Amino acid sequence: MTATTDPTRTDPTRSGAAPERPGRTPRRRRLSDTAGPVEKTVKAVVLTIACALVIIPFIGIVSTSVAPADQVTDAGGFVLLPRDIDLSAYRSILSGGVVARALLISIGVTAIGTLLSLTLTTMLAWALARRGTVGNRAMLLLVLISLLFSPGLIPSYLAVRQFGLIDSYWALIIPTAVSAFNVIVVRSFFVGLPAELLEAARIDGASETQIFLRIGLPLSRAVLAVVGLFYGVGYWNAFFNALLYLNDSSRWPLQMVLRTYVVNGTELGGTDLGTVVESTPPQTTIQMAILVISIIPIVVVYPFLQRHFAKGMLTGAVKG
Repeated sequence: MTATTDPTRTDPTRSGAAPERPGRTPRRRRLSDTAGPVEKTVKAVVLTIACALVIIPFIGIVSTSVAPADQVTDAGGFVLLPRDIDLSAYRSILSGGVVARALLISIGVTAIGTLLSLTLTTMLAWALARRGTVGNRAMLLLVLISLLFSPGLIPSYLAVRQFGLIDSYWALIIPTAVSAFNVIVVRSFFVGLPAELLEAARIDGASETQIFLRIGLPLSRAVLAVVGLFYGVGYWNAFFNALLYLNDSSRWPLQMVLRTYVVNGTELGGTDLGTVVESTPPQTTIQMAILVISIIPIVVVYPFLQRHFAKGMLTGAVKG
């Protein structure tokens, strides 16, 4: 007898089963694909509540700063929806007084400090990324040590005073000019640059400075944007250095004014506002206006850097 074979066992197309395509992995199922309607509803409710907890106070701050004085008084100091727009609080604090001066100081310190910090950070990170640099290991070790161990408050103050930076704007910039964490992040990006590209530039006769300026910096726009945002936000929100090193209140940045007149509840008098106004806005309205002014620059800058944020933050991460 001759054995007969079932053709459906050897030919998968006749059995109705789709043939397996080589080189393709099965599609992974997302967690959201397996979630039921109850899980999705709970997720939507939780996200809505979280967004409301963030947005409603911000809306209240802006609304209180532009609400009429009588509505702020009737509402007890917090207005969610103003019935009219009154910009008298902004006109009062920006009419040449301490707030306007502090705003200009904060803008100058943030711009100069961010530019200086980015320059020093990229130069140090590039030197640490080149293994042939003299003292590379020793410098990298010092950076790591400064990342793990920070100096105390008293030694920092004595160092600033020894260099004559008390009551100087440089006291707000130099002590925090370089962050060890940001140096490590930028160095990780520079280490990941293709060695062939850098070697080709050297063969073409480019110096190390030209390679840094024409190859390293243009390719590192994403990470520099994120690091620059970190430095900018740090300089803009810093008040502790001003509290320590600035004895002259006329040199205070905006955040120091914010701490004094909003957190501590100190009232802004006619000399602080620069001009004496007959109908002075309520103190709560002025405080909310100062808050809005302190928030606006970061809110304006962040959307332009947001597209670089994810890529810059993942620099040096382990990819799976």
